[in-house]
Amino acid sequence: MSSIHLKRIYDPYDKGDGYRVLVDRLWPRGIKKENAHIDKWLKDVAPSNKLREEFHHQSEKWEKFIAAYHSELKDSDAFAELASDIGKHKNVTLLYAAKDTEHNNAVALQQFISHKL
Repeated sequence: MSSIHLKRIYDPYDKGDGYRVLVDRLWPRGIKKENAHIDKWLKDVAPSNKLREEFHHQSEKWEKFIAAYHSELKDSDAFAELASDIGKHKNVTLLYAAKDTEHNNAVALQQFISHKL
């Protein structure tokens, strides 16, 4: 079973992160691609633009966001790709840019993974 971790992309790179996947739809501001230390940018596993804009990191909309996002993930080819990648690596780190470390798409994605895998 793989170990799934979460980390802000702005935090320092660590070899212990294992396989690093950026799970945001938009490239993070101020990060150069050559310095990002990512193995994959899986932007299609991120919430749709509509859902991302509706949530806009407002914690009072968190429960509604999780339900809608998990619904999007159920039939997602990108999630199937991520699940396959997770199966191939001992440590996987999901990278995100949000400042809120408790209410972001990576947290919701990790919850979905824990229920599905």
